[in-house]
Amino acid sequence: MLHSFLSAKRALLIERCRQTAAGRTQPHRDNDEIIHGIPLFLDQLIETLAIEQTAESDRSLALSGHPGGGSSSEISDTATQYGRELLKSGFTLEQVVRDYGDVCQAITNLAYETHTPIAVDEFRTLNRCLDNAIAGAVTEFSFQQTTSAAEEGFDAIKSRLGPLAHELRNYLHVAMHAVKAIKTGKVGISGATGAVLDRSLLGMRNLIDSSLAEVRVTAGIAPRPEAIQLADFLGDVEAAATLDPRARAIKLTVTPVGNDIVVYADPEMLAAAVGNLLQNAFKFTERHTEVTLNAYREGDRVLIEVKDHCGGLPPGPAENLLKPFAQRGDDRSGLGLGLNICQRSVEANHGTVRVLDLPGTGCVFTIDLPHHEEAVRTRR
Repeated sequence: MLHSFLSAKRALLIERCRQTAAGRTQPHRDNDEIIHGIPLFLDQLIETLAIEQTAESDRSLALSGHPGGGSSSEISDTATQYGRELLKSGFTLEQVVRDYGDVCQAITNLAYETHTPIAVDEFRTLNRCLDNAIAGAVTEFSFQQTTSAAEEGFDAIKSRLGPLAHELRNYLHVAMHAVKAIKTGKVGISGATGAVLDRSLLGMRNLIDSSLAEVRVTAGIAPRPEAIQLADFLGDVEAAATLDPRARAIKLTVTPVGNDIVVYADPEMLAAAVGNLLQNAFKFTERHTEVTLNAYREGDRVLIEVKDHCGGLPPGPAENLLKPFAQRGDDRSGLGLGLNICQRSVEANHGTVRVLDLPGTGCVFTIDLPHHEEAVRTRR
């Protein structure tokens, strides 16, 4: 069994990885950085392989992550911390990726030297663990790098174009780093690192769509309403939202919607409104909790609710959150315009936005729109 082999050779594997890294990396890496990286990954790999010899498949996925990534795991969380520490110490993304490649190389070389066979399923698990670890490190490395750059120069940028460029740059840096990782040949395009690239590109698309919706609302361009079947619409919203990087450690629950619930609105404006509410929820919801997207009909109205677990709103009227540039939480990333864009987009479609504070739990943002039949009747 590979896990028994790795347990017996753990110290030797760590020493080989340390020697390989020491021979090519500057600045010098201390023992604390090594301890938080490769040895912990090796221990998690051993545990994963051992668990997969039992019937506890759910425990294995919680530890090492699903194939293709897309969810939080102990391995990705450890890699996140590793990427953060190495960035602070002056290392590059390529060096982080090579560290994980060193583990794979050390294992395969030592297995060859000792004539130890590695089963196909075991090698597949090794690749999955490496892929999810690299994806976690790439995401955190990119986030820390762009955040650091923003702290140095963001105070000097006051126009809307500057913050928008900053947000786009964040997504672009993550995408570029993911591509670099894929180009090393250590991970494939269809794995977790490829999913990081997908999320970054989708983030750019959503940000551009939201900005275009703001331009249309600000310029007073009339909505182009059409009948929108919410079941299909929310299905598309859910697919896009699950690729948001901030949703990795948060469960998104979308309640089923009947096919008879139809609203009459501009699809782009409505998508921007719901998307902004979800992005806001992912931003402030506590990790490992839930964001809920719910829609239902109440008389001649259709209500779309986004409920989060942010712990409750800060002091002050909840409606103030809908004002331009309102940022009342500790996280001041973003433009401070998302909720205001949401409100103006909904109002342009003859709807309203409400905020309900749930102290100690979270809050609920509700988009209130006329049902399709009522909207058509009142607009004749």
